[in-house]
Amino acid sequence: MRTLEGRAALVTGASKGLGKAMALALAEAGARLALVARSRDLLEQVAAECRAQGVEAEAYPADVSDEQAVARLAADVIARFGRLHILINNAGINVRKPVTDYSLEEWRSILDTNLTGPFLLCRALVPHMKGQGYGRIINICSTQSHVALVNRTAYCATKAGLLGFTRALAVELAPEGISVVGISPGVLLTEINEVWMDDPQMREWFLAKIPQGRFGRPEEIGKLAVFLCTEEAGVITGTDVLADGGFCAQ
Repeated sequence: MRTLEGRAALVTGASKGLGKAMALALAEAGARLALVARSRDLLEQVAAECRAQGVEAEAYPADVSDEQAVARLAADVIARFGRLHILINNAGINVRKPVTDYSLEEWRSILDTNLTGPFLLCRALVPHMKGQGYGRIINICSTQSHVALVNRTAYCATKAGLLGFTRALAVELAPEGISVVGISPGVLLTEINEVWMDDPQMREWFLAKIPQGRFGRPEEIGKLAVFLCTEEAGVITGTDVLADGGFCAQ
């Protein structure tokens, strides 16, 4: 069903993995798409797949942690689409190591991409979402917004911060009819997890921790994102949807 027909949506980290899955799901629902990531070639491929579903899709290579790049991105997107209805902050990075081994540069790069990036995008684009009586901001949080894993201090800090940002922004934008929601996926079969997916012991350890006994599929999160963008989901704001196979329920 084309439940998002005519809506303009911007998705960061859209060149692969979860971002690509959400972009394709939004395209299937009829949304016009601004796709953002650092890799132009991969973005163009995703944009072509979205256009094949009969929607407008444009690739915007950009670094979401760069203030000037985000300002240019916002100007270009508004010039092309006129307004923005949906913003999905998905771009994120992770470095797995003990806290004593992080360089300050590594710490700051994770903070800048995972937390400052969503702030910059919201600051630049929220003015163009107001006054419509409708808007959706989805921040891709994590189970590590809620629980911790070893050797992930920087990632956990940024994802917990993003959840707090989501709640505060939801209260701020509620009078505008703009819903702000987090999605916290569990372990997904995406590129960011390839570093350990090929390790049989690590795979079995994670599977043993998930009550459903399986990893999530990016397409499942894509469908969830589409639902959260529909009119029927308008009352859902200031919260976080855990999609983790029961991992955090234990």
